[in-house]
This record gives sequence, C-alpha cells and structure tokens, in this order.
Amino acid sequence: MKKVDIYTSNTCGYCHAAMDYFQENNVEFTEHNISENAEARKELMKKGHRSVPVIVIDGEEIIGFDKERVSSLLGL
Repeated sequence: MKKVDIYTSNTCGYCHAAMDYFQENNVEFTEHNISENAEARKELMKKGHRSVPVIVIDGEEIIGFDKERVSSLLGL
C-alpha cells in the first residue's frame, strides 16, 4: 500500500475534491491541515510550498490536485 499524505486548508476546494477522490477509491491517506495545525504549516513551508493541496505519494510531491497523475501513481 502506498503512503499518501495531503496538505490541506479549511477553505481549499481542490483539497476537499482530492480527499473525496481518495475516499471514493478506498485510498488511505493522512491529512495535514495547515489551517488547524501550525506544525503542518511549518512542514509545508520547509518543503518550499506556500499553497495547497500538496499531495505526497511515496515521497513524490504533487502540487495541486492533478487527478491523472494521482491516479497513475496510485495505480487506479
């Protein structure tokens, strides 16, 4: 099983679309909400990103919700 992390914020529509997509396809993921978790915000900035969603699949970062790339990396 692939390790999936997603950095989100409360007001990000693409973040919610990505998480809905994961749930619809039974993909386990860990959410890091930068609106509610200062440590998650620091981690995201340390990676050099200032916007969400950032999806990390087995260490590979995807900026934004690129459904085709996410599907390809997950083998869906």
